[in-house]
Amino acid sequence: MLDWFGKNLRIFFLAFILSVSVWVSAVIAADPDETRPFPTPVSIEIIGQDPGLVITNTYTRQIELVLQAPQSVWSQLTSGENSVRAIVDISKLGVGSHQVPIQVQVTIQPARIMSTSLETLELVLEKLLTQTRPVEINLTGTPAIGYEAQDTVLSSEDVIISGPDSIVQRVKKIGATMDISGVRLDVDSDVQLQALDENNLPVEGLSLNPAKIHVTIPIIQKGGYRDLVVKVVVSGRVRSGYRLTSILVNPSVVTVFSSDIELVNSLPGYVETSQLDLTGVSADLETHLTLNLPEGVSLLGDQNVLVQVGISAIEGSLTITGLPVTVNGLSAGLIATVSPLDVDLYLSGPLPFLDTLLLTDLLISVDATGLVAGTYQLTPIVTIMVAGIRVETIQPGTVEVVISKGIATPKP
Repeated sequence: MLDWFGKNLRIFFLAFILSVSVWVSAVIAADPDETRPFPTPVSIEIIGQDPGLVITNTYTRQIELVLQAPQSVWSQLTSGENSVRAIVDISKLGVGSHQVPIQVQVTIQPARIMSTSLETLELVLEKLLTQTRPVEINLTGTPAIGYEAQDTVLSSEDVIISGPDSIVQRVKKIGATMDISGVRLDVDSDVQLQALDENNLPVEGLSLNPAKIHVTIPIIQKGGYRDLVVKVVVSGRVRSGYRLTSILVNPSVVTVFSSDIELVNSLPGYVETSQLDLTGVSADLETHLTLNLPEGVSLLGDQNVLVQVGISAIEGSLTITGLPVTVNGLSAGLIATVSPLDVDLYLSGPLPFLDTLLLTDLLISVDATGLVAGTYQLTPIVTIMVAGIRVETIQPGTVEVVISKGIATPKP
């Protein structure tokens, strides 16, 4: 029996191998392998980073893969979350430049990695440096004449900066620039802080805490100086039918000075201009006026102010009845009858224009160009020879025009 088993062992082994091969072939035939690119790029995960180190170089964030897997596995790979991961372990790395292998993990099996777009990742690690630096605010410009800025008050005098050692070492100061040109009131503002190098250029790649601060700059008026509102003194009446719509003065506030502080403080809160005579004026006016200041008080800057006066006509309305309607563009051999023969017109516009309007300045017509014999409803056309007058409505809004063959009776 043992002799027979020994003689046939080889045959049994070959039969087993053959049966396994047949089974594998059957499985592959039912669920064949497919080799194809993974449909989406795989994000690279950095693990094990020392909190005291920072990556300073720009590196590839994703890789592309080609996998081989049975058809049934592909559907699971493409539908499952984190079915494929690309991991870079830097737990044992220190300061310096490194080529780190990318470990691709396929969590759903069976699957085989055929190729990757990148096998190693170059990373540069630097020491993470944290420092405390004072905040510097650079003021540009000067306040308005007669004003001066006091000491700047900051919500935080210091800022904590952190980042790669090489970048932190480039920072010469932390601050911001504020323009106080022409200001008369206290400055209260939030400003964004910037890290600057020795050339006063921004240094990027750093974290600032706080990133912005509140800045207060008290602005006070010097002794002997005072701001006064400009009051325009007007006399006379504009032309009849017109009205005054606006008076603008530039500057509206002026600064005066006197060595006699009590004299300046005793002034009212305004200063009057020389008299502006508007007698008979019927159009917009622009002029320069001087200011009436007491002796011993001088005006800083321009010695006069610009005054702009707005003048417009008073609006009114006018109704004109019984205006005849004429027919234009009537073809030869045709005559036209209009019903009604006349219309009423409702107008609006500046009173001076309405008061001088003549009937000869108005023409009411209908256009019969190209029309043949028949009955038509036409809209009257109003022509006004005076600009600025508007037609509010016309009654009736349409007229009946009967066109027939015939010879028009000549007017005597």
